[in-house]
Amino acid sequence: MPLAVLVFLPLFAGPAVYALGRETPRGRDLVVTVLACAEAALSLSLFLTPGASWTAEGVLLSGLSFRADGFRAVYSVVTSLLWLGTGLSSLEYFREERAHLDAYWMFTMVTLGATQGVMLSADLMTTFVFFEIVSLASFTWVIHERTAEAVYAGYTYLFLAVGGGLILFLGLALLSHACGTLSYADLREAVSAVRGTEAGRSLLPAGICILLGFGAKAGMFPLHVWLPMAHPVAPSPASALLSGVLTKVGVYGVLMCALEVLWDDASFGWTVLLLGLVTMALGAVLALFSAHLKRTLACSSMSQIGFILVGIGTMVLARAHGGDEAALLAWSGTVLHMVNHSLFKLILFLCAGVVLVDLHTLRLDEIQGYGRRRPVLKAAFALAGLGIGGVPLLNGYVSKTLLHEGLVELMEAADLGTLPHVAEWVFLISGGCTFAYMLKLFVCVFVERNADPTVQARYDARPSRTDRLSLAVPLTGAILCVPLGQPWIMVRLAGIMTGERLGHFSAFAWGNLKGGLISLGIGAAVYLIVVRTVLRPGGRYADRWPAVLDLERGLYRPLATRWLPGIFGTVLGLFGRNAVLGPVCRGLVWLGTLCGRILGDSMDALVVLLRRTLVREERPRDGSEPLRVSRMRAFERASQEALDPLFENFSFALLMTCMGVIAFLGALVALLQA
Repeated sequence: MPLAVLVFLPLFAGPAVYALGRETPRGRDLVVTVLACAEAALSLSLFLTPGASWTAEGVLLSGLSFRADGFRAVYSVVTSLLWLGTGLSSLEYFREERAHLDAYWMFTMVTLGATQGVMLSADLMTTFVFFEIVSLASFTWVIHERTAEAVYAGYTYLFLAVGGGLILFLGLALLSHACGTLSYADLREAVSAVRGTEAGRSLLPAGICILLGFGAKAGMFPLHVWLPMAHPVAPSPASALLSGVLTKVGVYGVLMCALEVLWDDASFGWTVLLLGLVTMALGAVLALFSAHLKRTLACSSMSQIGFILVGIGTMVLARAHGGDEAALLAWSGTVLHMVNHSLFKLILFLCAGVVLVDLHTLRLDEIQGYGRRRPVLKAAFALAGLGIGGVPLLNGYVSKTLLHEGLVELMEAADLGTLPHVAEWVFLISGGCTFAYMLKLFVCVFVERNADPTVQARYDARPSRTDRLSLAVPLTGAILCVPLGQPWIMVRLAGIMTGERLGHFSAFAWGNLKGGLISLGIGAAVYLIVVRTVLRPGGRYADRWPAVLDLERGLYRPLATRWLPGIFGTVLGLFGRNAVLGPVCRGLVWLGTLCGRILGDSMDALVVLLRRTLVREERPRDGSEPLRVSRMRAFERASQEALDPLFENFSFALLMTCMGVIAFLGALVALLQA
């Protein structure tokens, strides 16, 4: 029963929170806080009944299944605690804001329930259902400010989320057709049974589709483009959740596919490893050249997701070549780095929120020197920055050392050529870049003086506008980095999450310390050579963002708006001349146009129906605007303000079309299974 409450209580509470906020904002804030505390308590109670499960029968044919064991239970706790921490900080962050808060809190509650649904899911179909809810609900965080930049970033996020969902659904259909089940408990046996058969040939394509579908949410290259765009425009508490938890929703799906479907498929392992290396290195480079605090942290999230994907790829390759020890090291490092990264980004984004509330800007040349006389904020940021940089005695060092040791053990277990050696150096250099850009941020905000002495004097004399709670949450998280940096605690946590004992790992052996020190040395050199000379001309931080690496504007949008329509028109023109294919092509175009028109006009028809039934109009004698019942008029106006940004954009039409395609494919799969 706690599983059902964890998932469905926030989902059903969301609309109630919205309605309550319209009457009493303070009551809404109190209810949201109480719900977050209840979720945390329920998550912690899962350890009292390990392995608890629950199934909602009759939903989506096979039902929705949940299970709380090991990794799932731990990440349910992580999710709840991060939601509680960001919720408490949000009360201060939104103190001077009133617009759109009811919708923000409603969708925050819905996203919490859906995220718990993913983390506790016991089969891939349950994961998929709540994964899609997470994508649609969290979209509202990105467009919360309603600025042109926020709307642009929001619809990029939505486009990738919907496209990734369609690819993911295709992978699940292939996997279900091949294995006859999507249950995590039965998949491994079912996959073993179809290996080497005709049906087994679709396992790798299904795994690649699942990887791309979940990778879009995780921020994996080449589907990472929403991360640098969404975080700078979203509220800082929402950014903490987007980076700390929602990217792990995507990683969860990739990890479960690697554990239960393609656990020893070398081709899948190489694919994940190579994509992880590119994601890791590209994110580090983008973060290094960014001159915006939250954009740097967003690119850092992309890079750290790359570290996690490298761990997953190493684990699969190790099992494919009989390296069980390397697989366990990589698996342990993967799950621990997921937890560590969630904690780091909670701290760092909430610290960025404190700066934003005070200064209303996050450009490095404008916030330079802000934190020189703010010791609590400085301590929290320093501990998180050192932790994510892999400094010994902090938790990031342990998880990164496990990932690195897994790579080293893989090279010793199997002769895989030079690529693993290249991967190790990419790993070390990317880790060094992590230390370099975190050092850049810390020195800029907390050590250097502002280039304008009058601005610096104002920063030094100005009291903070944030209260103690806004500082207490990131400071508490930062203090946790110290005990979590003790290897025996991390090894014990890894054992709980993986179900396997990691007894031979020595975090401070010279070989492991050597790798960490090499990475830190590279980071110090990059900071001194690149940051201090190239990125800081004249004492100000220049924006050297490499436009050539902006795939969204440089590749994807031209592809969708110019190249594909041109290619499509050319192909139709060629086929249209054929006596047989011409009518078929014209028929498909007509059918697609008709379906799109029906989907688009259905919302208009619903609005007209509501106006003629629920909203009674009375025409005044002077011919002015019709009068409506006051409550219905308020409801109509509020709904219009909330939905207009959706209805008036092409992305909404795309969303409706994709929902129709998903419904059609679902019906088709159901008929085939019947």
